[in-house]
Amino acid sequence: MFIVEGKVPLSILLTQSRFAVESLFLCETRLGPLTDILEPLGPDIPVYTAPRALMDEIAGFPIHRGILACAKKGEPLPLQDLLNAKYLLILNEISNHDNVGAAFRNAAAFGADGVLLDAGSCDPLYRKAIRVSSGASLWLPYHQSGTGLEQINALKSAGFEIWAMTPRADAVPLQTKTPPEKLAILLGAEGPGLPETLIDAAQPVRIPMRTGFDSVNVATAGAIALAHVFNSG
Repeated sequence: MFIVEGKVPLSILLTQSRFAVESLFLCETRLGPLTDILEPLGPDIPVYTAPRALMDEIAGFPIHRGILACAKKGEPLPLQDLLNAKYLLILNEISNHDNVGAAFRNAAAFGADGVLLDAGSCDPLYRKAIRVSSGASLWLPYHQSGTGLEQINALKSAGFEIWAMTPRADAVPLQTKTPPEKLAILLGAEGPGLPETLIDAAQPVRIPMRTGFDSVNVATAGAIALAHVFNSG
């Protein structure tokens, strides 16, 4: 099970998502304004309501905006389902839910066909990750398992070129790169960045920056790289 909060993610859950809805829990004052959004909801899905004060007491904090839904994860998508994609984003050891959510939002905005996450990255269906992704993690295909090196090898075997984003001085500047027919952009955790083993297994690519400043937020780096690919296509 996982929890979805807020109006926009709820609408996406009910109209674009592959996940089955278990139940809804709404502030009683939100039921009327959400009539149109709730229209796709099946008659067998329970909708519970309560006063705002009781919702806050149950949830433990008042940031749910009076809209909560419970859904089922179901069976995960196999890696094979993403190997026919054109552009993918790979997240390695990204343990911050905000960064995972923002990475999904950027991937959706700039036309990536899906996201790969290693087992060390956090769950893109965590409540906050869904909210930060603006619901993108509810519909953008993703697969999570194994290690970054296993994913790189599988993608290479499927014909992907892999750009490992790194501030290393010997990496090729992003703006000089022409996207290949099949491309995966690899991002590592803030702070340590990508392990050398993963960088060496891929093509090191850097985002040129002013002297003395070597990195940006990982989701921002992903957005810059994805935008370059999107605008080059």
